[in-house]
Amino acid sequence: MSVRPPRPPLPPLNALRAFEAAARLGSFSKAAEEIGVTQGAIAQQVRHLEAFLGLALFRRLPQGVALTEAARDARPRLSAAFDALALAVQELRASHAGRALAIAALPCIAQLWLSPRLPALQRAFPALPISISAMETPPAGRHDSFDLALFYLTEPPADALVLAEDSLFPVCSPALARTLRTPADLTGQTLLHDAVWRGDWARWLRHAGASGIDAGRGPSYSLYALALDAALGGAGILIGRRSLVAPHLADGRLVAPFADELPSGDRLTLLFPPAGRPHPRRAEVAAWLEGNA
Repeated sequence: MSVRPPRPPLPPLNALRAFEAAARLGSFSKAAEEIGVTQGAIAQQVRHLEAFLGLALFRRLPQGVALTEAARDARPRLSAAFDALALAVQELRASHAGRALAIAALPCIAQLWLSPRLPALQRAFPALPISISAMETPPAGRHDSFDLALFYLTEPPADALVLAEDSLFPVCSPALARTLRTPADLTGQTLLHDAVWRGDWARWLRHAGASGIDAGRGPSYSLYALALDAALGGAGILIGRRSLVAPHLADGRLVAPFADELPSGDRLTLLFPPAGRPHPRRAEVAAWLEGNA
């Protein structure tokens, strides 16, 4: 009877994970952000791994770190091993028939587009648990275990579904709208800004041919939902994105005082992230979202 030799001892998985992330991203701080720990914790785990191996993995420089030759050679195999491990766990999870369908979405889309549709979606799929994660960028690998993703893209991939072509135009409360007749009336008004789309006001004003208005004037908000709340409360005028403000226009809480709309170039897009075993109801949910866009 053949006897297999025992596997060689392995270092702690956390140490390997910290090294792989730091090596792949080229930064202890970026690795800490990805894993959700402190930069000091990454450095400590790397030191533990170096002690276990008896060799240095990084050269400490005045400005950051650099991989040693041995670490540079090992990094691709470690990254592939972690991807394979993540995929195996994802497929194990997918084998559970009652698992949640996981959706990733840009925070403003999750809050203002998807959340209002959730009650109807859950009525349409009463036995299906659904989980939603807000993310700033689309899932980009098999280690990101999401079934669907909702993001704004200017050039969606061929296998994606475009749910809406977005457009830009000012919106405000009905009371404030009564003071606005032409874009020139924006002079002296409080302009509300989303920090990511800070340039939207300048784009729309150029489109409308409105000159002499300071497009940068007014408060900026880190979340579009916060800027929208300010507009709903009458605190100023916001550049609305039709896909996000449509419900408030429909119920009269917001008004578009001018007729000019500017195509934003952004498309509300439903993506199908790569997965080892997609959720069995993914296609049904995608069709529902497309039909209720």
